[in-house]
Amino acid sequence: MFFIPAYLLILLFTIGLDFFLAQQIEKSQGKVRRWLLGISLTSNISILAFFKYANFISENLNVLLQSLGLNYLIPYLSIILPIGLSFHTFQAMSYMIEVYWGKQKAEKHLGIYALYVMFYPQLVAGPIERPQNLLHQFREKHVFDYVRVVEGLKLMAFGLFLKVVIADHLAIFVNEVYRSPQNYPSAVVVWAAIFFSFQIYCDFYGYSTIAIGAAMVMGFRLMKNFDHPYASVSINEFWRRWHISLSTWFKDYVYIPLGGSRVSIPRWYLHILIVFGLSGIWHGASWLFVIWGILQAFYIITGRLTEPVRQKFHQLILLDRIPLLHKILKILTVFFLVTIAWVFFRARTLQDAVYIIEHFFTGWSQSPGLLALKAIGSYVSFNSTDIIFCLSYICLLLLTEFVQRRFNHLMIPSTSYWRWPVYYIMVAGILFWGVWGQQQFIYFQF
Repeated sequence: MFFIPAYLLILLFTIGLDFFLAQQIEKSQGKVRRWLLGISLTSNISILAFFKYANFISENLNVLLQSLGLNYLIPYLSIILPIGLSFHTFQAMSYMIEVYWGKQKAEKHLGIYALYVMFYPQLVAGPIERPQNLLHQFREKHVFDYVRVVEGLKLMAFGLFLKVVIADHLAIFVNEVYRSPQNYPSAVVVWAAIFFSFQIYCDFYGYSTIAIGAAMVMGFRLMKNFDHPYASVSINEFWRRWHISLSTWFKDYVYIPLGGSRVSIPRWYLHILIVFGLSGIWHGASWLFVIWGILQAFYIITGRLTEPVRQKFHQLILLDRIPLLHKILKILTVFFLVTIAWVFFRARTLQDAVYIIEHFFTGWSQSPGLLALKAIGSYVSFNSTDIIFCLSYICLLLLTEFVQRRFNHLMIPSTSYWRWPVYYIMVAGILFWGVWGQQQFIYFQF
């Protein structure tokens, strides 16, 4: 509405329609319920498809028409994607499906239902909430709780630290290299790819943490959206830990209804391809996102196919007898595979993505060493001090997560001797080392 006031009508239409249809579904039986759900899902998906994919479809149809020798071109539409539409749509669809399945009663109060799909902390970039978790909280009485408010503010400060201190510093390097990767040697583009893996993590994890903290300050509980994904030992585990609200959404509303894993192996492959293909296109109207999604499916399918061979190989080289080393190698392998996939997620063109991935494996003889920070700093505006600064904060983040996992520790130590220094460091980092500009959250574009 801030950009185009008429967009408010989209919200009024979708909220009003779903609110009415959900009550009718609850009252109806048989095929009528299915038709009502179909109307709701069609309307939600159609609006999302129009704003997000209309020009993408037109662009691909124009390429097809030109390849067939036809001069007719489909005109592009001058439309702007409403902020948060993808998240709003999935949250509304979740409510409608749960009502249809009988797992959630239809909300009778229009204001409360509107609040469910428009709850400000998580509206624009998640977590994508379920009605069972959030709707009932709007009817509960919320009183001031000092401990809860402090915990919420801690989370907000931590999320802001992740965003403006780590993610936005990394973005300076990443944006410069990804703008024209062909101008940089192998070591530089590899650093950019690695930095983007941490940039998108700190950026999105930071937003989710701020959202959860803001809701907590007001007395609301939102679902966890990240659970140390870069500590995963398999791609399957990675997707149980990364963007949990989206991955569980696709699992519950697409993967399981299709039949899940209780089908023949070829059909299971198809289910994985469908789920991750849809996940890719959900992220954006680009073939690069589709490739990114299909690559995730390829990882999972290949992992299952090669599991027996890998186990025998690990036994042969006695790797299974050194559990810690085995786990570290698994974590590094998953991080490498995920980083390769992120290249397609971030690159502007397919040619740029291919160039970066090729230079993971080639061009090192004409390139400064991977750890030659001073040499790398000569190629970009980022100097070696900036790179060391970012690496230090990445190491601090990984150390913090290790402590959380190993000792089941809180995000901030409970003893005052440690707690207050951490507060001071975090606030000082935000104020003095934060990047304050026009660097929006990455997931706002989805």
